[in-house]
Amino acid sequence: MKLSARDAPAFFARPDPDAAGLLIWGEDAMRVALRRQEVIAALIGPEGEAEMRLTRIPGPDLRKDAALLLDAVKAQGFFPGPRVAFVEDANDGTAEAVATALDAWRPGDAQVVVTAGVLKGGSKLRKLFEGARNAHAAAIYNDPPGRAEIEATLSKAGLTEIERAASDALFDLARHLDPGDFRQTVEKIALYKHGDSAPLTAEEVALMAPATSEAAVDDVLHAVAEGETGAIGPLMQRLEAQGVAAVTLVIFATRHFRALHAAAADPAGPAQGMARLRPPVFGPRRDRMLRQAQGWGMLRLEQALRLLTDTDLSLRSAGQRAPAMALVERALIRLAMLARR
Repeated sequence: MKLSARDAPAFFARPDPDAAGLLIWGEDAMRVALRRQEVIAALIGPEGEAEMRLTRIPGPDLRKDAALLLDAVKAQGFFPGPRVAFVEDANDGTAEAVATALDAWRPGDAQVVVTAGVLKGGSKLRKLFEGARNAHAAAIYNDPPGRAEIEATLSKAGLTEIERAASDALFDLARHLDPGDFRQTVEKIALYKHGDSAPLTAEEVALMAPATSEAAVDDVLHAVAEGETGAIGPLMQRLEAQGVAAVTLVIFATRHFRALHAAAADPAGPAQGMARLRPPVFGPRRDRMLRQAQGWGMLRLEQALRLLTDTDLSLRSAGQRAPAMALVERALIRLAMLARR
């Protein structure tokens, strides 16, 4: 039975205890692993692995010995409680062994949890689970998590008292970080707030958020848009040390100023224009960009975009001899000077 993207999160949180098995597959191994951990924990509980109620079978081992899975499904444990036979890194080469185990499965046997990478529509493994009455298949896509999923992660970590700005900042983080990194960030925030009954603030979220090159690029762009010429040099040095290419920085700057221009040029005003941006901008970053759009105005933003276009063309020119990062730094300083007029 195929689980839709809408129904899958609820099933992962509360898997069917009477189902014979579940296949979780997807391109991102981290996302698949996190879902697998959630399902297995829901099936056997926090002590299941310590009580030897979880049997792990690598896919290559199962391809060599097809009886491994059936033996694990039928085996009797030393401790009472539900059991799971977990097959990792499966592919169509393990489909026959998995099919044998599902056909022989009876209530009381260990449930089969299988993870795999990308599986095409004609995959034997996918067809096996999607066509089974007593098993389920779920695809994990690289889409940002939905609101319900983010709220569930926060609630599980004990973060229930959250200011609106902090909530927006967390949602923004969830859309930019890998799932594992976001979960670790939430756990770090929960540890920081342990014993503190005051609502979580946006400043505390920013304090706990991981430092990334993208965040450092944002720092430079905000400094430019707000006319802070003195901050540009040190920030550029940090970006260069992180390996950010000059042309990448120009692309990010152009994207930022295009967003400001779209907001400033909106007939209903910059606030409405900012709300219509796609992808959307959330939290403190949205408020900051709105102030920038209002301060620059449409005409000066058009000048900024022309300057960035000229810089991009210069970087890509075959005759360009000046150091690329120095050329970009000069352009950003000129933009910051334009912001002060």
